[in-house]
Amino acid sequence: MYSESGDYSVSVCYSSLSWHLFAPERAVVIVTDVFRATTAMCAAFDNRVRAIIPLETIAASEDYKARGFICAGERDGKTLDCADFGNSPYNFMDPALQGKVLTMNTTNGTRAIRMASAGDNLVLIGAFTNLSAVCTYAVAAEKDVVILCAGWKDRFSMEDSLFAGAAVKKIIELGQGKHHTTCDSAIAAADLWSLAAPDPVAYIQKAAHRHRLRKLGLDDIIEYSLTPDSTSVVPVFKNDRLINKDDI
Repeated sequence: MYSESGDYSVSVCYSSLSWHLFAPERAVVIVTDVFRATTAMCAAFDNRVRAIIPLETIAASEDYKARGFICAGERDGKTLDCADFGNSPYNFMDPALQGKVLTMNTTNGTRAIRMASAGDNLVLIGAFTNLSAVCTYAVAAEKDVVILCAGWKDRFSMEDSLFAGAAVKKIIELGQGKHHTTCDSAIAAADLWSLAAPDPVAYIQKAAHRHRLRKLGLDDIIEYSLTPDSTSVVPVFKNDRLINKDDI
C-alpha cells in the first residue's frame, strides 16, 4: 500500500480534533459520518432533494426553522426540539422532500463539513452508499485527497474509519498510478477495511457507536449504511450548501 510514486497523495484524518494537522487548502476533502449524517445526505439527494444547508449550532437551526425551512437535526442521537426530524437516512426518503432545500445539524458531521470547507478545498460527502461514485469524482479532480472522518465528539470512530479504508483502496485503484499514499493513518484504515470487508455488518458489532444506536433504538440503519454503491449521487459543498454533482 505504501508508495511514494504518484502525482496525488491520499491521506486520512481520523477526527475533527486532528484536522489542523492536515488542513489542506486546495485538496479534495471527502467528509464521512457513516452513522448517520453523510449516509442520510446521500439518501436525500438520491431522493432528489435540491440542496442541504449544513449547520453547526442549534441557534442556527432555530433561525432557519423560523424562516420556514424544513429542518433536520440531532444531538447525541436525539432529534432537536426545533427540527422536523432527525438524521436517519430513512427520514430523507420521503417523496414530499423532492425539490426542497433542507437544513441539517448533527453532532459530528455538519461541523466536519464546515471545517473542511476552509480554503479552496473541493468538499465532497462520502458514505458506503456512494463509495464508488464519490471516489471516482475525487480521482477525476486530479488533486490530493484527504478523507476526513467526523468521528464521535473528536474521537476515533470505527465506522468512519472503515469507510476511509475502503475509499483509500478504491481511490488508489481508480487512480491507476496517479494516486499514492505515504500516510500511516490511510494505510491503517485500508488494513482495517480488509479485515471488515468480508462481513462489515458482523465486524461493526464491536463498535461503540453501534451500541449507542442500539440503546437509542436507532440501529435500523446499520445494514443500509454499510452497503456499498446503492446510489451514484455525490453531494458537493458549494456556495454554503450541499448540492448533487449533477446540478453544478
